[in-house]
Amino acid sequence: MEIVTARLRLDALCREDAEALFRYRGDPAVSRYQGWKPASVTDAEHFIEAQDGVAPDTLGAWWQRAIRLRDTDALIGDLGLHFLDDATVELGISLAPAYQGQGLAREAVEVMLDFVLGGLRKQRVIALVDPRNTPCIRLLEGLGMRRAGGQADPVMFVLRAGEWLAAPDDASDR
Repeated sequence: MEIVTARLRLDALCREDAEALFRYRGDPAVSRYQGWKPASVTDAEHFIEAQDGVAPDTLGAWWQRAIRLRDTDALIGDLGLHFLDDATVELGISLAPAYQGQGLAREAVEVMLDFVLGGLRKQRVIALVDPRNTPCIRLLEGLGMRRAGGQADPVMFVLRAGEWLAAPDDASDR
């Protein structure tokens, strides 16, 4: 399954992505906020191979999508959806440092929120964020996600389907 936006293409990770995935996921600017860091290109290859055959909406599974620049096909990050139960999906995103701060993460997350809450008709999306990851916290808050609970580590954000689907269609208003 492929999803295309103005600047991005989200699709399946492939074996050829292993080196790029290892580079950005292994970068300390990214890995300090992640639950998984590849120790080698081989680890990245195994991560990609484990995704083979995983379908969206597979209960208990992470469904990982490559984030690519639409014009060049370069892998710049990945976005994962963890199907926790029939109603709830956990979202996670990693983006190479060179591509952060350009609105690309927002573009990728917006289209996935549309897919999960509109297309798959899930009731809520959550995200667990390291409290030091200020850019990610700003991203999620800017998309209308709300903190659930106090100052826990990790910080949990929640977005309910009705909140997202009732928002204006113009992404700049979200």
